[in-house]
Amino acid sequence: MRIYAASLLVALTTSSSTTTAFTPSLQLVHPTPTSRSIARPRSRPLHSTTSHDPAIQELYKRRPRPPYIPNHIPDPDYVRIFDTTLRDGEQSPGATLTSEEKLEIARNLAKLGVDIIEAGFPIASPDDFNAVKRIADVVGNEVFEDGYVPVICGLSRANEKDIARAWDAVRGAVRPRIHTFIATSEIHMQRKLNKSPEEVVEIAVRAVRFAKSLGCDDIEFSPEDAGRSDPEFLYRILAEVIEAGATTLNIPDTTGWNMPWEFGELIAKLRENVVGADRVVFSTHCQNDLGLATANSLAGALNGARQLECTINGIGERAGNASLEEVVMSLALKGGEQFKGGPGTGKLYTAINPVYITPTSKMVAEYTGMKCQPHKAIVGANAFQHESGIHQDGMIKDKSTYEIMTPESIGLMRGESQSGAGIVLGKHSGRNAVGTRLREMGYDLDMDRLNAVFARFKEVAEKKKGGLDDDDLESLVADQAGSSNVLWKVTGLQVTTGLSGIPTATVKMMGPDGVERFVSATGTGPVDAVYKAIDQIMGVSVILETYSMNSVNEGIEALASTRVVIVPNSEGPNESLKLDAQSGQLKERKFTGSGSDTDIITSSARAYVTALNKLLQWQIRRMANGTTVSDSSDGIGNAVPVAGEGPLIVSK
Repeated sequence: MRIYAASLLVALTTSSSTTTAFTPSLQLVHPTPTSRSIARPRSRPLHSTTSHDPAIQELYKRRPRPPYIPNHIPDPDYVRIFDTTLRDGEQSPGATLTSEEKLEIARNLAKLGVDIIEAGFPIASPDDFNAVKRIADVVGNEVFEDGYVPVICGLSRANEKDIARAWDAVRGAVRPRIHTFIATSEIHMQRKLNKSPEEVVEIAVRAVRFAKSLGCDDIEFSPEDAGRSDPEFLYRILAEVIEAGATTLNIPDTTGWNMPWEFGELIAKLRENVVGADRVVFSTHCQNDLGLATANSLAGALNGARQLECTINGIGERAGNASLEEVVMSLALKGGEQFKGGPGTGKLYTAINPVYITPTSKMVAEYTGMKCQPHKAIVGANAFQHESGIHQDGMIKDKSTYEIMTPESIGLMRGESQSGAGIVLGKHSGRNAVGTRLREMGYDLDMDRLNAVFARFKEVAEKKKGGLDDDDLESLVADQAGSSNVLWKVTGLQVTTGLSGIPTATVKMMGPDGVERFVSATGTGPVDAVYKAIDQIMGVSVILETYSMNSVNEGIEALASTRVVIVPNSEGPNESLKLDAQSGQLKERKFTGSGSDTDIITSSARAYVTALNKLLQWQIRRMANGTTVSDSSDGIGNAVPVAGEGPLIVSK
């Protein structure tokens, strides 16, 4: 690490005559605000690094921000960052998160310094309610030493049942918020709601008033599909909800329809024409259907929006949302000079601590199973890679010739290969060497997860000659992403297959009762046979919606990385319905799993069991909440204990 300690600040401030590489310290020109008095503090340290080196400590310093007032930002240049990864992001197909995973992500978002965490849609299911409540009770009460604590927000439709449920979930936070919405575009009012504009206004006002009557003083209102709504109608309904008690007005481009200049003009018109606009904070929520979510969000900021809603890695419905890392780094690099014309001086800034961008991005990618495309801005694998000879020559001479920010500024510690110390990670490597390399790669693992990854590292290193590279390590981290509270694990696996035989698999598993069971099954192929055997042992009925496998690197000893998405069979014992926030319809949850191994069958089995464990854990929480689950699903299927006389043969 010493190679980094002496040069990090230099790396963060490399510059040329035309561009300046981003350095977090540029934002320290804003005065430190007076912290609001907060009850029940559970203090968290300002810095999350154990290094005593000043250069590294500088990276982890929290950024100053104005005091939090729900309907007003004392500094008109400050932009609030509203993260909806745990709500809109989780609506991405296959991106279902467990309660424990949501809590870990929320804690990382707090380290990142987001102003508001939209923790979920509490009415969707008992599990969603409990996840939001837990985040509010834990993360929403962990006050940092500088007085910062994130606002915890719950989404609700514009009806009393939803709103009351959302308030019950978030009220335990130091700073709770209710976010309620109703559609305002003509097509939505006519085709989806079957309501007149007058009825929609009445519903919206009644919803905001009810939220306020519960004791909530931080209320966000969204006119869904505002990007395709009549501006005159928006002036009317927004003025009414302000009068009713709304403190933030969020303007969604729900279908990603607007061009940046259109959306920016809409924000400007609303600020000019809505009665009471000076008493609220305007916000943006932009979908990425035309690839313009980040551009539209920034256009909103240029025209006076001072809250920007986004998600880590840009995940979300359909094509996703505005990407938090893109929005934040755009403001960090260009906010001081390209946003004049709105309120304030036009020198916009956030309080995001960007050194946590990479760890948070990796965590979200692992837990959702949604990997970033290699050329994704800021966090893609190729974002700081240079292959062209001309580019490499420039980088050798001065990194700012082709990089407008440094990887270190977003938490990706770049140095010489093998940790800058000639370290090759192999079967003789220790936990410290593996942990050091993972931290340099942007993984901030707690001791339990590091131990789990290290145990898998040792298993794989025994089989793989030549050591493990960074891609191998990333696969092992993903492989262990679903390892917390494991109910079932594969302890033995044997497969026979070939041109003339019937593919047969014998699988042995350790269950939650500590008993090993085994089953033999046949299938159309070896993986199908393994999955049928696992289904029999675990007593599940699911549909395999997605199965994908990739070679992590080249060569005969390369690791295989498998990802699966499963959906419980609606007619089986494992149904998992939840309420969709936008459509209002019930839909089946999807569960993802990842696995890695040098053996492709073992890799496939690990991924499948990870997904099934997530399903069973979800059902256990649902039963604990008093929700009925079919008696036929006890998590132990028609398997024979190891001490039994013989395996059960299953053919389907």
